[in-house]
Amino acid sequence: MSLPPTTPDQITVSDPTRWFSEEVEPHAPALKGYIRRTFPRLHDVDDVVQESYLRLWRRRAEEPVRSVRAFLFAVAQHIAIDGLRRSRRCPIEGVPSLAALPVADDSPSVPERLGDDEKIALLVAAIDALPSRCRDVVVLRKLQLLSQRETAERLGISEKGVENQLARGLERCRRWLRSHGAEHHLPDGR
Repeated sequence: MSLPPTTPDQITVSDPTRWFSEEVEPHAPALKGYIRRTFPRLHDVDDVVQESYLRLWRRRAEEPVRSVRAFLFAVAQHIAIDGLRRSRRCPIEGVPSLAALPVADDSPSVPERLGDDEKIALLVAAIDALPSRCRDVVVLRKLQLLSQRETAERLGISEKGVENQLARGLERCRRWLRSHGAEHHLPDGR
């Protein structure tokens, strides 16, 4: 005795995992190819695909999606365009780690360097934990030593916004360091 064939609507209701693997995942190669061809300057293709999946999943929770493929491609296109717009507005290039930035080396002694390396690693981790806007402001103001006006122009925000983000960023760094037992490593100067 064979089971009656299932329709996509029945799959949607009965098993979301099965729905995803049968109705969504097969579109992944075509979706990635489309994004790469249409938006060659976009570096985070996998992020766009994952965000598209997430938005599809949320929409599916609200109402049935008639065409998964059409929805995925339309959403991916919007996400990619938004990403490119953001990258034009914020000309700061992301770095995988702040530790990779070039830093002047005054060559302290080996024992001093070990302590300094640990302090730098803690500060880098605290800065990495900041939200992106706060991190950009802290890096520009405190590491690249740009003025408040230069930072505001570079990020396309007001000087007051720079001031607020810097204060939030430094406070969050202090809290992060405190929670990791290292609050004395943050310089007192604002």
